Amino acid sequence: MAMIDFNLDPGSGVAPYMQLIHQVRRALRLGLLQVGDQLPTVKQVVTRVAINPNTVAKAYRELEREGLVGAKPGLGTFVIKTLSDASLAAHGPLRSSLRRWLAEARQAGLDDESIEALFRDTLESSAEEDIA
Repeated sequence: MAMIDFNLDPGSGVAPYMQLIHQVRRALRLGLLQVGDQLPTVKQVVTRVAINPNTVAKAYRELEREGLVGAKPGLGTFVIKTLSDASLAAHGPLRSSLRRWLAEARQAGLDDESIEALFRDTLESSAEEDIA
C-alpha cells in the first residue's frame, strides 16, 4: 500500500490546501496511489509539514467532493478512484527521455524555475497549435 509524502512550497503562490490536492492528483495520475491506498491522517500531515489541520481537512473534503477519496470514520481517508490510464506503461521511457532533457537543460545553465517556465510555455504553445 502506497503512502503519499506531502511537501509544501511556501513561495509557490499556491494555497497550501491546493498544493495538497495537486500532489494527490499527481500521484493518482502517475499511478503512485491506487484505489484502496490510505492518505496520511490529518494529524500526520500536520506533524510532517507544519500546517493547520483545517487546511488539510479542506483539501481532503475537496478531494472527496471530486470523488477521488472517501472517508471511513475511525479508519481514515482512502483512494476510491484513480486518474491513471493505460498510457501509464509508456511513462518509463518518457521519464527517461525527460531526465535526459532535464540534464541537457541544466548543462545549458537553466535553473529549476527557468526549466519549468520553458516547459510550461512549450506545453501551452503546443496546446494552442493543436487547437489551430
